[in-house]
Amino acid sequence: MLLAAALLASCSSERPKSLVTPLPSVTPPPTSVPAVASQGPVRGVWLTTVSRLDWPPISSVNAAPASRIRLQQAALIAKLDALQRLGINTVFFQVKPDGTALWRSRILPWSDMLTGTIGEDPGYDPLQFILDEAHKRGMRVHAWFNPYRVSTNVKPGTVNALNKTLSGQPASVFVLHRDWIRTASDRFVLDPGIPAARDWITSIIAEVVAHYDIDGVQFDDYFYAETPGSTLNDSATFRAYGQGFNNKADWRRHNTQQLIEQVSRTIKQLKPQVAFGVSPAGVWRNLSHDPAGSDTRGAAAYDEAYADTRRWVQSGLLDYIAPQIYWPFSRQAARYDVLAKWWANVVKPTHTRLYIGIALYKVGEPSRLEPEWTDAGGVPELKRQLDLNDSLPQISGTILFRENYLNLPQTQQAVEYLRQRWGESSSATRRPR
Repeated sequence: MLLAAALLASCSSERPKSLVTPLPSVTPPPTSVPAVASQGPVRGVWLTTVSRLDWPPISSVNAAPASRIRLQQAALIAKLDALQRLGINTVFFQVKPDGTALWRSRILPWSDMLTGTIGEDPGYDPLQFILDEAHKRGMRVHAWFNPYRVSTNVKPGTVNALNKTLSGQPASVFVLHRDWIRTASDRFVLDPGIPAARDWITSIIAEVVAHYDIDGVQFDDYFYAETPGSTLNDSATFRAYGQGFNNKADWRRHNTQQLIEQVSRTIKQLKPQVAFGVSPAGVWRNLSHDPAGSDTRGAAAYDEAYADTRRWVQSGLLDYIAPQIYWPFSRQAARYDVLAKWWANVVKPTHTRLYIGIALYKVGEPSRLEPEWTDAGGVPELKRQLDLNDSLPQISGTILFRENYLNLPQTQQAVEYLRQRWGESSSATRRPR
């Protein structure tokens, strides 16, 4: 989710068929419910599970099974209670942090974030548990997926753990489809240029949509994720599938577009009321590279992640978009107000809702380039951002990155401000549908 901060053809109209796992059949609801019906402003938070950054508690992992379940569930309940008091009405819960699952999947092995071992049954279903608990509190839950990441590192121990899943059911894609696996950003990832890999990802999303009463699906900004020292070697894939494209960059953007189209269409065919959104880099393109771009000088999703996010909005593929605008008003290279207004203009002629992701993780952290985050506990900067969001009718909500920063000493002035601003008038008293 911090990828951005650190820095063409369409499918047929037919329903995509997975080459790996059949899409589940679902009886459509008797009444088609608009995915983004009027529901008041979203006051959201990302709840991260990768590396156990927000949840589950690290101390729970090595406990005896019964104690582990009790500790993990109690921790999640405590977080939801605190979020409800704060006025949060939507939780973006990371269900696929890598090539593993935090739900009872027939496609992916259980996440080692829960037990310390890939494929080990945790004894309960975390996604079902958070859905039950959040919905009781009138809060929505969006299942947040990292589509292409298979692991967070390429260490021998990780390779060994992935290889051991071969004897389990289901085994990791790392061992079942080794030809899909590449290394990028010092991680194992799926090659986005392989059509079968995109079909496989689509089948994963379909599994969750079909079997769980989620309110939405979200992809983060990790599509093509690479660093200068660890680039994705997809030259052979380009030779195999890149016919008709003059350069690899356009072909890569086409591949990302194909995934978004497949997933969007599949969700709507399974459950039209489930919202589909993406949380991309805050900068689509810079004005210096494109006359339609923003007056910024930041790492751009179009050029860095090969994600033409503006086109997805214009094409009606997304119910919402949540750009990560992780900079203050004074950051000239990527001013908060410049980007928020640019995105507001992008969604204005469309039906796509706009939520803004803001940098709670920076609050209270000293920064030479962004001193606002420590001024009066970061409250004045936070207030300016929220005031702007509320003043623009095209902005339908705010999402905080990320949950555990609400619990740290340096953010407590900001947390109290949020409680005063959101808590009393919270819309999280019933579950909007």
